[in-house]
Amino acid sequence: MALKLYDLCGRDERLRFSPYCWRVRMALAHKGLEFTTVAWRFLDKKALEFADYDKVPVLCDGDQVVTDSFEIMRYLDKAYPDAPMLGEGASYQRVLLFKYFVERSVTPALFRIIAMDLLAAIHPNDRDYFRKAREARFGCTLEEFHQPEQGKQQLKQVLAPVRDLLRDSAFLDGDAPAGSDYLLFGSMMWAHVVSTQTLVEAGDPVDEWFKRMLSVHGGEASKALTVRDL
Repeated sequence: MALKLYDLCGRDERLRFSPYCWRVRMALAHKGLEFTTVAWRFLDKKALEFADYDKVPVLCDGDQVVTDSFEIMRYLDKAYPDAPMLGEGASYQRVLLFKYFVERSVTPALFRIIAMDLLAAIHPNDRDYFRKAREARFGCTLEEFHQPEQGKQQLKQVLAPVRDLLRDSAFLDGDAPAGSDYLLFGSMMWAHVVSTQTLVEAGDPVDEWFKRMLSVHGGEASKALTVRDL
């Protein structure tokens, strides 16, 4: 039975922008697994009741239901051990540390760059929910939080070690992409899909890496609809 991924969509059902869903999409492509997606929106909580979960990604593999992007990646490594992504032991601990780095340093910087673009990309029926939830988290309005130039400077600083690594390596995990690449790419792809903002300067090692990531696995990510196409 084909795998099924519940995947966040925006104002156009084809607009898929969740950073966590993109981690999983790339992980599935890494494993060479065929999958279908189910478009899901923020307020469609009932659709996920079967998973006892209220957000995406949710992966269904036959009768197996797995939630949380990183847990899904771990599941895929165990259920489909060819082409491992996360490793074991010390290797796993390092990729786990990188996960926290992406979520707590990279993603917040990106959010400052794209906040209002993201709101515009969301389905109109979901915007009030999204605004209230995020403004409660940030303690300010989205308009106040949206500071693209500040976000770009913040992003440049936090990506400094990544940039240094990519000067000598095609991918974060070496000659081919794996878990660390998908963790960072998910967040960068999130911003790329919903915004036309330039995230990093052309020619920057991170920019070159992102272009390579768009083309891997048969160009899985390059086929994605973005706001540029609407």
